[in-house]
Amino acid sequence: MTDTDLSKPPLMGLAQLMRRAYNGDDLAPLGTALIQRAETQAEANTLMDLSTVLQLRGNRDLALQVQLDALALQQIYIAPTAGKTDSLKLCALMVAGDLMANSPLEFLLEQAEITLILAYPNAHQPLLSQLPAHDLLFVAVAQSDDNMPLLNYLADELKSWHKPVLNRPERIALLSRDQSCRLFTALPGIVMPVTARVTRQQLMPVSQAIIPLDELLADTDYPIIIRPVDSHAGHGLEKIHTAHELDDYLQIHQEAEFYVSPFIDYRGADGLFRKYRIVLIAGRPFLCHLGISEHWMIHYLNAGMEQSSEKRAEEAFTMTAFDSEFAQKHQLALRGIDETMGLDYVGIDCGETPEGELLIFEVDSCMIVHALDSVALFPYKQPQMYKIFTAFQQLIMQTAQRETH
Repeated sequence: MTDTDLSKPPLMGLAQLMRRAYNGDDLAPLGTALIQRAETQAEANTLMDLSTVLQLRGNRDLALQVQLDALALQQIYIAPTAGKTDSLKLCALMVAGDLMANSPLEFLLEQAEITLILAYPNAHQPLLSQLPAHDLLFVAVAQSDDNMPLLNYLADELKSWHKPVLNRPERIALLSRDQSCRLFTALPGIVMPVTARVTRQQLMPVSQAIIPLDELLADTDYPIIIRPVDSHAGHGLEKIHTAHELDDYLQIHQEAEFYVSPFIDYRGADGLFRKYRIVLIAGRPFLCHLGISEHWMIHYLNAGMEQSSEKRAEEAFTMTAFDSEFAQKHQLALRGIDETMGLDYVGIDCGETPEGELLIFEVDSCMIVHALDSVALFPYKQPQMYKIFTAFQQLIMQTAQRETH
């Protein structure tokens, strides 16, 4: 299933291409070169890299079509790592989709002496019986409505797999926003607003003030947070203060279903909002970044971290003191999330309430964790990220070693 013809170009992969985008490189010439190469000879690695370039340049629809063209030629790829022929082999089970569709393992293993195999099974070509030799599996498929049939299929097929399996698909399936809030609300030290999954038809009478909001979401008043189901990275996410604003929102966003939850003001005493991205690796928490912003909806790239030495200094201190301060303070909450989810690797976007409890925004197995930020501006990040990468690689190695003993 893999292409061993050395005359064909190897996969450049997500990590290398996104690094170029982060560095401000113009990817248009590379995209043109990949298109020309694909027109000369349709080849899966070229098409897969072209799909990634198109996504990074914002051309999502064409990117996904090119990706399907690549998968029609080949379902198995070898990601660029430091792995050698005799290295431990990790096979990641993937799904066709955008950059949020899978756990981005290429960032975690880019420098590792581990061979990373990317395999794309689907409902029509299950593929599992044809996987190349591997030492363990990692289910990289994100939870979404579209992916649930594949996750359910994998849950059945992997029950008695002959190699260790990390991130069991039946546990990933529990990560929808409405399901996870039900799992976490009873855990000590955690605040996670009740999230309801509602249809457009249910929202319309609320938006027209025909029925009150609390008939749809008990004990809730404005403001609320709304987003389309299966949206990520803030797409379609808005804070709504009135029924009129809700009506305006529904006029713009034509999706059929939405997640709705009460807004919790999590500003600190200084008036700033703080969002922590944490990953749990074999239950141990690591801080990936701290975004500090004047706005409630924080994305690290638009939080003004590059422009503020004060914000960077706070992030650096928080990383240095994370184990003894933040992780210690929220030890019970983080342990509860780990034990409830039962995932070997999972990400958490969170803040703190004014009362000091852990405020959970999202729990997801596919959050991007990387070391792409400028070393000059963020010198403290490289050591922190390589600590995370090392812990993940140790998880892989130790899991494989347990199998051989």
